[in-house]
Amino acid sequence: MVETLIEPAKIVETSAPLRARAVLLGDRLTVDRSRYDNVLSTAPFCYREGAGFVVIFRYGVVVMIGVAPGEEEDVLAKCTPDVTHPMPIEEERVPIDLRPGQDDGPTPAGVLHMGELSLARVLVLADILAKSVALARYEREIASVFDTIEPAANALATSGKLPTARKPLLKLIGAALLAQHRVSGRIAFAEKPDILWEEPELGRFYAKLEDEYEIVERGTLLNGKVTVVGSAAETFTDIIDTARSTRLELLIVLLIFAELVIAAAALWRQ
Repeated sequence: MVETLIEPAKIVETSAPLRARAVLLGDRLTVDRSRYDNVLSTAPFCYREGAGFVVIFRYGVVVMIGVAPGEEEDVLAKCTPDVTHPMPIEEERVPIDLRPGQDDGPTPAGVLHMGELSLARVLVLADILAKSVALARYEREIASVFDTIEPAANALATSGKLPTARKPLLKLIGAALLAQHRVSGRIAFAEKPDILWEEPELGRFYAKLEDEYEIVERGTLLNGKVTVVGSAAETFTDIIDTARSTRLELLIVLLIFAELVIAAAALWRQ
């Protein structure tokens, strides 16, 4: 679905230093749109803040482009009450150099060249930065999950001992499924922003940013790691369940044997 642009794209002209800042606030962000003026787009939600733009994504990311540093904290404070399951803040910043008439794109120095700060370009840049900062957070989470699995795998490999606690392994499976849902479902890292349907000439700009931040590669790798985590946790739980079933069967055999011994002893006494 192509996004709804409530106002025509506007171009910001300024000589002051510009930057883009993407901040991951939580697991989900529901916007109370009645609190915002100067709304430019509804999907994703974008509005003007001073001389800059603010783009809010439902998966918990706020992207501020061209917003004065003193106004950024006010923007984040306004969003905080709408955050579901707040997370430790993850953020990414990139300086912007406006160069009218030149090609848009990142430079080896880490500065982003843009011909103009139009709404369409803002939405393209915000889409990439939001995906990048969200992927960075989930990459960190999956790395911590791998750290949890590694000791159990080492113990199984060296001594053949199984982890006795099944609940932590089930939590790992849940964490892997949740991460997979977030990356493939909410973030949709492989999908292009809807604005490209209306502004196809920005496809090259998007491709440059996507390549610079390695969005598809990181998302694919993260999905692969999530699959490995889920598979490992399921393997552990299957082994534990099999061992428990074996012990239960042995216990049943022992109870039957004990019952036979008791019955035989009773007959002997008679």
